[in-house]
Amino acid sequence: MKYKFIFFQLLLLILLTTTVGTAFAKGQFSFITIAGSGLREVIKVVDPALTDDFFAFSEFFKSATEEPANPGEGYEVTRYFVDDGRDIAFDHLHYYPYTGYVYYDGLVTGWSEYDGKWYTAKAAIKDAFISAIKEQPDVSFVPFAGPAVVLIIIAVAIRRHKLQKRSG
Repeated sequence: MKYKFIFFQLLLLILLTTTVGTAFAKGQFSFITIAGSGLREVIKVVDPALTDDFFAFSEFFKSATEEPANPGEGYEVTRYFVDDGRDIAFDHLHYYPYTGYVYYDGLVTGWSEYDGKWYTAKAAIKDAFISAIKEQPDVSFVPFAGPAVVLIIIAVAIRRHKLQKRSG
């Protein structure tokens, strides 16, 4: 039983080492996805300011902090790298740009010493992040487009009907 546990740990370590090595062979993530309040859908971002550095959001090794009482509006960030044409999620965090906090959920296929902790965010990342979430196309009118078209069709049909009555 003990040998199975040791074997499993070694296998997990090899898998994690291979994944981490592939992710950082180029020294950067390929892209990130962002989900959260005010976003109509998950957005994909390739901005180098957000993808080029593992510590882009926070310098985890020196910025640990206590859990904030109210971190404010946050966004889910998943960081990816591409390996042999496959998108592979590397890690997951929550970023709170308006209060300057990061909650590091952790590695997707393993664990690290930074997992499950709060950190102060790098101030320099806020502008790039806000710019990325504001660049999404504004399609807020789309839910109202269907009913609006139906109302226009009804209005045109009523007008035609009235004109036909007058001329006929």
